[in-house]
Amino acid sequence: MPAATGLTALGLDDTHESAYRALVSVGAVDVPDLARRLARGEHDTERALRGLERHGLAAQSSARPGRWVAAPPGVALGALLTQRRHELEQAELTAALLAEEYRAQAAEPAAHDLVEVVTGAAAVAQRFLQLQLGASEEVCALVTGDPVAVSGADNDAEEQAVGRGVRYRVVVERPVLHLPDGVAELSAALGRDERVRVVDTVPTKLVIADRVLAMVPLTASQTPEPAALVVHASGLLESLSGLFESVWRDALPLRLGTPDDPGAVVEEERDGPDGTDLEILSLLLAGLTDASVAKQLDLGLRTVQRRVKRLMELTGVTTRLQLGWHTYEKGWVARGPQA
Repeated sequence: MPAATGLTALGLDDTHESAYRALVSVGAVDVPDLARRLARGEHDTERALRGLERHGLAAQSSARPGRWVAAPPGVALGALLTQRRHELEQAELTAALLAEEYRAQAAEPAAHDLVEVVTGAAAVAQRFLQLQLGASEEVCALVTGDPVAVSGADNDAEEQAVGRGVRYRVVVERPVLHLPDGVAELSAALGRDERVRVVDTVPTKLVIADRVLAMVPLTASQTPEPAALVVHASGLLESLSGLFESVWRDALPLRLGTPDDPGAVVEEERDGPDGTDLEILSLLLAGLTDASVAKQLDLGLRTVQRRVKRLMELTGVTTRLQLGWHTYEKGWVARGPQA
């Protein structure tokens, strides 16, 4: 679900917000006039005004009977904001208490508590979204070309998670590239700086959130309708994490764009960086900071940092000084003229 905008975060729907904005703009107005401005029926307009009245945002004018006026935004909206902040604080407190209670109960979990069975397409899709929305650090996934209960096209939880700083590592099997929307979805993922790799086939669909929770589907022969196992921290979860890492190591990275087709999704060569990586390395070796490199190449700072981290992983080094040495040794960037 897209993030709330305007005044919807204060509990006002679009009709309420439009009515309030109109009142602020034009001052005292009667119902027929306001209905014309909003292009709505008089009954709906009056109901919106009554709603604003309950929120303390509008009142009937005492000086001009039959007309409505807006309450001062600074006072009225400030009161609503204070109320919402209080409600959020109470919700956070409740969530913290519930989390503590859950941890206490899960300190010595019974074997049957380590795995949940989720049945039904809607339930599986909802659990998949919850895993992503609940992630705070990293989501790892193996993706096949035959989604049953979960479709990437209608999953905006992924975009929200990335917006919160959650890292994504995804391995797709090659048939995904040939699906009608496959390239478009992969382009969108790469555009969000997700790390995506490809292999001929993946052993199973799999999603792992923060290495504490995973979801793997049950096969059609095991259940008559879509179903999945949700696996909590356990030896089984560690095995699933190991499976993902094994597939990830053998997969080829995907990158976005070629000189002839910027919208294309292509496989990177396993042994070296792409053109953008080389530009980043050249500028870093010239002494520029990450921020200066990002500005020079019109990239995001986080994109530059992630690419540098990937290059360090590619070369197996732990410091940027080592990365610079490997860069020269591998011939990725030519040495400058000797003095």
